[in-house]
Amino acid sequence: MGIEDVTGRIARDLEHLKQYTATPGNGCTRLPFTKEARDAVNYLKELMTEAGLEVTEDAAGNVIGTLKGEDPDAPCVMMGSHYDSVVNGGDYDGIAGVICAIEVARLLKEEGITPKRNFVAVGFCDEEGMRFGTGYFGSGAMLGHRDVEYTKNFADTDGITIYEAMKGYGLDPEKIGEAAWKEGSIGHFLEAHIEQGPVLDAEGTELGLVEGIVGIQRYMVTVHGRADHAGTTPMDMRMDAVDAATKVISKIADWAREKADGTVSTVGYINTVPGGMNIVAEKVEFTVDIRSMNNDNINDITNRIRKALDKEVAEFGGSYEMDNKLTITPVHLSEEMLDIMEEDCKAKGYSYRRMPSGAGHDSLEIGQSIPTVMIFTPSKDGRSHCPVEFTKYSEFAKAATIMKDLAKRYLEK
Repeated sequence: MGIEDVTGRIARDLEHLKQYTATPGNGCTRLPFTKEARDAVNYLKELMTEAGLEVTEDAAGNVIGTLKGEDPDAPCVMMGSHYDSVVNGGDYDGIAGVICAIEVARLLKEEGITPKRNFVAVGFCDEEGMRFGTGYFGSGAMLGHRDVEYTKNFADTDGITIYEAMKGYGLDPEKIGEAAWKEGSIGHFLEAHIEQGPVLDAEGTELGLVEGIVGIQRYMVTVHGRADHAGTTPMDMRMDAVDAATKVISKIADWAREKADGTVSTVGYINTVPGGMNIVAEKVEFTVDIRSMNNDNINDITNRIRKALDKEVAEFGGSYEMDNKLTITPVHLSEEMLDIMEEDCKAKGYSYRRMPSGAGHDSLEIGQSIPTVMIFTPSKDGRSHCPVEFTKYSEFAKAATIMKDLAKRYLEK
């Protein structure tokens, strides 16, 4: 099977998946527990079945295809990524990694390999956290980090909880614990993904070997004040939630810049209530996303936000909540697997570089406890999470062949 054939199959599958979006003509919107997600999962099941895999869908909505090995109880080699997207996102983020995993299974089958242990291709549910403001739902559930209470504690902007959304999707949230894999049953985890940044494309480098993934903390902050008339309420008698919130928000990016080591912080959502031009706001909601390879930096910025809120909110007599939506520490990926991929890139003549990931991935969750590695493909102009996101199908094919060789090394042990 030549690289052109691999490219063609990956292209066919990803082109087909483009139709499963809630925003046709305006990027991919495939949120968890929606019709678009169900349609994509059904197609992935078809591909896995055609590839000769045993196919299941677990209690968290993950779709799983297994190539059986001689000893199915031995720790498996797992490869995959996520099938959900952000709103108006791209056609390759996450889902390309799922298709690469299925392609690796095909290539292993075509080589006539009878692995000593299982190879598992997986499409994870809700890595992005776009709908419920969380993230890594499917991979977290697989590791036993999600329970029924978790599904009841988070809701989308329509007030629909994960619990309710799962029931509407045909899953039983009461059985979420059944998605957990026994400790030690996953031996190695591999993930192919688009870079989502400009480095590889700008350099003309074919592949990125990911050394580590930043830690992330996410918060929803709610500042409570009092609604009053914009014209008749003196400035020194107001309980203006916007005034307090924006004084804090204006500092958050600068606190990240002070670190000068790649730490980033983002306020991506702001909502005022009641939201009238001539009304002093009684409530402001805003999100904070902080990322760094240095967990101390994340904690420092979080503490600064709390102290600033304490000060600004106390000055007008209001109150606030700072609700944690996600906390996950940075992870360093497997040096052993990185070395193997590097040697394979050299042997195949592919240009590569070792690099960190500033974006979170399922590998961030899984890599906390399981030997994990990632490979990046270039993103044109560094664009991602938007409709113009683009990667050449031939780049995915190169990544898949490198991952196939890596998987084969561990499947034969």
